[in-house]
Amino acid sequence: MAMDPKLKTVTRLVGVVVLMGGLAWASVPFYDWFCRVTGFGGTTGVAAAASDTVLEQTIKVRFDGSKDRNMPWEFKPVVHEMELKIGETGLAFYEAYNPTDRVVAGSASYNVTPYEAGGFFTKIDCFCFTEQVLQPGERVQMPVTFYVDPEIVTDRDAKYVHTITLSYTFYEIDLPQETQAALEQSNKNDTKLN
Repeated sequence: MAMDPKLKTVTRLVGVVVLMGGLAWASVPFYDWFCRVTGFGGTTGVAAAASDTVLEQTIKVRFDGSKDRNMPWEFKPVVHEMELKIGETGLAFYEAYNPTDRVVAGSASYNVTPYEAGGFFTKIDCFCFTEQVLQPGERVQMPVTFYVDPEIVTDRDAKYVHTITLSYTFYEIDLPQETQAALEQSNKNDTKLN
């Protein structure tokens, strides 16, 4: 028994739609994995410890800070540029200030330019690894510890990089559950006192 041509066409179209939806759904985690493995798109590396090798050759690292238009904080690098030896551990600070009268939580996304250097810029510790919560009027300095992997000098494209820019953008996020619960408890206590 032959399948009706209209039903056959509809079945094929549904199959194509399901396949395309599946590929679209899988593309985001695959792209994220690809960027972390290759440094593509300025994604940095992460290490548990400092580099074992420090070269005499130096490189400049510039620091940039911005925020989403809805983020009420002030956010900026404390130092805008430093020069260090390739493989040497660097420590930079960014400053955040919450000028509002409410608790605000934020999360930072980051990238490195030029993109060729992304896979060689390695963070040991960073404020961007966790969400940040600032109380009303609170000002903090947040550290990032990093090094530039000595293998950059032998990479076909990255060996020509002499300046790397590390950029962060802060976004407001929902308060963590424990912070929200503490605020609600504090508000209940204040209501009882009044």
